[in-house]
Amino acid sequence: METLSLGIDVAKATVEVAAWLDPRGHKLGRFPNTTEGHERLGERLAALAARQEATQLQVTLEPSGGYELALALWLHAHGYRVLLPNPASVRHFAHTSGRRAKTDGQDALLLAQFGAAHPSAPAWQPLPPHVAALEALLGRQAAVEDLLQQEQHRQGMLAAQPHLPAVVRQSVAQVIAALSSELASLGTAIREHLAAHADLSEELDLLRSVPGVGVRTAPWLLVLLRRWALLTHDAGTAKGLTAYVGLDPKPYESGSSVRRHAGISRQGSAAMRRTLYLAAFGGVRHDNALRAFYLRLRGRQKPAKVARIACARKLLVWAWAVYRSRTAFDPSRAGARQTAQPHEEVLLTA
Repeated sequence: METLSLGIDVAKATVEVAAWLDPRGHKLGRFPNTTEGHERLGERLAALAARQEATQLQVTLEPSGGYELALALWLHAHGYRVLLPNPASVRHFAHTSGRRAKTDGQDALLLAQFGAAHPSAPAWQPLPPHVAALEALLGRQAAVEDLLQQEQHRQGMLAAQPHLPAVVRQSVAQVIAALSSELASLGTAIREHLAAHADLSEELDLLRSVPGVGVRTAPWLLVLLRRWALLTHDAGTAKGLTAYVGLDPKPYESGSSVRRHAGISRQGSAAMRRTLYLAAFGGVRHDNALRAFYLRLRGRQKPAKVARIACARKLLVWAWAVYRSRTAFDPSRAGARQTAQPHEEVLLTA
């Protein structure tokens, strides 16, 4: 055996481990999701690899809200090949495999089988520490913004209640003040972090040259492009990137009579698609190449929302080209193609 496929179902406190030895799987037990537990797991897997004469261990983890990250980093650091597939792909695989049971052990077996069935799937690679730190700062900033927005909405709702105790209004006001202060501190921390890393600052400046990419969008886009470059060993294509984000076309037709509304796949991060859509929404309001593309689509009677989705995809493709070439966006080259290509026609019906 050259490669031994393992599956690990991750929870907050424990991990359930299984191996796939074709044609069936074997449960290897439960381990604590701690550094000590990871070490014990490593000893168990090393003994199994020796018995099976495996030269490589491939571990498939399903993302579980961040609880899998410490284990993924430990496995990567110790030479394991780590897969972090899209959960939707795993669910589809379970359906096509006829699996119906849902337990931690069964999930581990499913992940081990999924990994064995996808030996050429791209291995997960951790972001460089300073990029991972930027992602953590951006994530915390977004979370605090959501909390602040909730409290501000609550404050507006409470203002219409005449008999509300004053302490309730005071409590909401204090929380809003605290969240606003925290948001300001995070903004300062992000700016300082970017200033301390010249490579990030240079890449952000280049990305901001893309129409629609502003101060808020550029850092998120940078993290995405860094992750895509790592995942594809700097050989990824723009078409693959749009599929990774979920902006790729999803036609639905068969024969001469089956024709349904064609849209986009919506795989990957919904938050990233929303960020790109909002960036496109703002970008088409200015006199630039993105607006010219948008107006061409509208001139062909495409609905406004559909045209903006196409602009979000165009923005992403341009950003990847800028990132790969390490040169600023060139409007003259962007305007060279005046019509959409056939694969874009499908996207325009999203």
